[in-house]
Amino acid sequence: MNTATPALADAGFAPLLRERARRDAVRAATAIAGLAGAVLLTADVAGFEPGRLVAGLPRLGEFLVLMVPELALRSIVEDVGHWYWNIGHWLMLLLDTVLMAGLATALGTIGGALLSFSASRNLTRGPVVYWIVRRVLEFARAVPDLVFAIIFVFSFGLGPLAGVLAIAVHTLGAQGKLFAEANENVDMGPLFGVRACGGDRREEILWAVVPQVLPNWVSFTFWRFEINLRSATIIGFVGAGGIGVELYDALRLNYYDDTGAILLLVALCVFVIDDASERLRLRIAGGARQ
Repeated sequence: MNTATPALADAGFAPLLRERARRDAVRAATAIAGLAGAVLLTADVAGFEPGRLVAGLPRLGEFLVLMVPELALRSIVEDVGHWYWNIGHWLMLLLDTVLMAGLATALGTIGGALLSFSASRNLTRGPVVYWIVRRVLEFARAVPDLVFAIIFVFSFGLGPLAGVLAIAVHTLGAQGKLFAEANENVDMGPLFGVRACGGDRREEILWAVVPQVLPNWVSFTFWRFEINLRSATIIGFVGAGGIGVELYDALRLNYYDDTGAILLLVALCVFVIDDASERLRLRIAGGARQ
């Protein structure tokens, strides 16, 4: 048995391995240097200065203190009652915000789901349709929902309608992209099976594609609802309805304690919806067991 051959083979591969390791090290160093350069450039453009950040931190703490009134343990119930003096009105506005986010999520998700099939490479009707739908989805999510809100307020006047339409358009673009990417990862075997049995395009999608992507779609939808709830609060700043209008007025008039009370309400609402959405998503997706 010749034992010299493996040794010669190892000796022959050693230079190649060293050269490959050297190239990998050069690529890694280049990537790190490029990333560091990009971070420094963006920091310079954004005016990010450590000294300025450190100097502003006390002001940030001061603002947070102003948003919470003095609460004494002996009269904490009474103090909280004074803090939330307008709780009934705020809760009604918060309900409007939740309903705006829910309706916008439903409209945008339905539209995104319908367009997602034409935006999927494996399901589209042709390259032209694919290109057009992809550009439509890109435009819908590229324009900030706040800009859409301003446009719709100008067109339809102040109120929740403008907010719902603005969030729905942005949701359509985001959901269409996410759903299309989920569609492109399906197993094509069931689809070919439906097609072999004489099924048309609608039946292929309904019976072969949707059952595979539904858990991902549900997850994306709940996640989008949480995002839209926060967006519905912000677009109220331009008169698009909901509790954002009240929050903007409190900030504009320097009612810091009212600002803190409203922000805390919104945060608690997001926490509750996040927990409920997670439980429902797991139940639908089969992740929860009774």
